[in-house]
Amino acid sequence: MTRHRRRDFPQVLLVLAAPFLALSLALVGCGGGAQSPPPAATPPAPQTATATASVSPTPARPPTQAPVQVAPEEAEDRTLIVYSGRSRTLVHPLLEAFGEHTGVDIRVKYGGSASTALTLMEEGDNTPADVVFLQDPGSLGSLAAAGMLADLPQETLDKVDSRLRDPNGKWIGTSGRARTIIFNTETIDPEADLPASILDFTDEEWRGRVGWAPLNGSFQSFVTALRLQVGEDVARDWLEGMKENDARDFPNNVSIVMAAANGEVDVGFVNHYYLERFLAEHGPGFTARNHYIGNGDPGALVLVAGAGVLNASDNKATAEEFVEFLLSEPAQRYFTSDIKEYPVAAGVEPEGDLPPLESLDPPDVDLGNLGNLEGTLDLLRDVGVLP
Repeated sequence: MTRHRRRDFPQVLLVLAAPFLALSLALVGCGGGAQSPPPAATPPAPQTATATASVSPTPARPPTQAPVQVAPEEAEDRTLIVYSGRSRTLVHPLLEAFGEHTGVDIRVKYGGSASTALTLMEEGDNTPADVVFLQDPGSLGSLAAAGMLADLPQETLDKVDSRLRDPNGKWIGTSGRARTIIFNTETIDPEADLPASILDFTDEEWRGRVGWAPLNGSFQSFVTALRLQVGEDVARDWLEGMKENDARDFPNNVSIVMAAANGEVDVGFVNHYYLERFLAEHGPGFTARNHYIGNGDPGALVLVAGAGVLNASDNKATAEEFVEFLLSEPAQRYFTSDIKEYPVAAGVEPEGDLPPLESLDPPDVDLGNLGNLEGTLDLLRDVGVLP
């Protein structure tokens, strides 16, 4: 197959993407939910990301904005099929901008990360997918271990810290989310009151004061990383200690942040970006803040969404072009400005008061190994944290 020339994505893409990037992101629909693999099912046919009749809701292009002109030598028909485990609400505007800018007919099949990985494994070499874009590094790791992902170009891999991509070069992180301790600013002095490790919240002084969300996918990824880092026995002891210490169950990260701000709990375990969305809506008077543990602690885990190119694809050049786009400056700014995640490439700085990504000092865990979710679910059920 003829390899197409790789493009840089210039500043004009920011102008192009502006009407799409203004989408209002619903708090409750962002990044939550359990990641236990659902029963296998055949997903619907891929949708065309640029077809306004089959894809909604997306804002219409302002009538004063001229359509993108594709150079004649680049105007040949190109189609890219993306299997996305990232929610349509979050990433559809970004994918649509890629199609508009490049002239690629981009078709997207949306689903959960775990179910998307399962579908790809069932389809095997017969999959129509060219590229996979998932919320969960563990699901990407499972696909890599199954031999379904192709090698990414080294120049692409070099754009992202080695801790945030596959050590064998099969997938790459595209944006990050840090696990944090959310705390109530009226009852907690983080420097004086919070322990040095998340493992210390089993102490008696925290009885009934901690919120967690055992059904949440990111929490389950944290427990999987905990098992890898400190061992099965220590992870079990911690879960049993938290349960005995009356940790309070919540359905998702949003409800934990609200509970911390309202004083229902003093602290909780969440992803960092939920607070950023509350601060954007309520301003600096919002009575909750994030505490970043650091020090390689299990509670300092940094998770990534990421992408990989399917080995079975006959369209690898365009698939690699799409991965490059996700690491471009406009895309990285979208992740940090609209989704409030951490940018991982292109020299883009996080917004607001977020500490730099390189300062977070997460635990040394191969994120691709977080795919062992079944063992985590078995442990959570055995301890009684999940039914």
